[in-house]
Amino acid sequence: MRLNRRTLLAAAAILAAAGTPQIVRAAEDPAVEPIKRLYAKFEEALKNGAGDLKSRLAIVGDTLAATFDTPAMVRTAVGPKWKTFKPEQQDALTETFGKYFVTLYANRLSQAAGGKFEVKPQSEARGPNRVVFTHVSNKDGDESDVDYVVNASNRVQDVLLNGNVSEVASMRASFSDPLKGGADGLLKFMLERTDGMLAAKVSPRE
Repeated sequence: MRLNRRTLLAAAAILAAAGTPQIVRAAEDPAVEPIKRLYAKFEEALKNGAGDLKSRLAIVGDTLAATFDTPAMVRTAVGPKWKTFKPEQQDALTETFGKYFVTLYANRLSQAAGGKFEVKPQSEARGPNRVVFTHVSNKDGDESDVDYVVNASNRVQDVLLNGNVSEVASMRASFSDPLKGGADGLLKFMLERTDGMLAAKVSPRE
């Protein structure tokens, strides 16, 4: 076979490629990544015990706000009445719900002190969304499956406890009485709950 310059260059390219180790990594599931980041913050907040709520909020607050689609969650939790509220009422409810939700989750986090957070590496398609499966345990051995419903923007719009207890559905039930007072009634309810959690005295668990 007659070797010309083009043949030699092609052969050199093949040999170079063959001699270069190529690292192939499995693609990370984009729906799972926000939950991994969230749990990393949870572990950071609980590293030295549960501490107090304000300390936990300082660590996990921003990540909670970025991970959850709280505007979508409050619309769903309020239900059909949402469309009857004026834009300024909707804005006020959205802002207040965001603070309420972040405080609520930072408050609950104390129950997981000394435990573990495990995230399964692959999510599962469920309609237009994906579900990220996790397992949470505390130092007393209490365990729960906590699954996150993640939308197309990779933000959480619902949480399922043990596969079937919806966080948003539970909130919708708890909002039913305050909503009898309209948007103002729900605003008052969330503000009082948030202030109550922040003002509560801490009972040491360790």
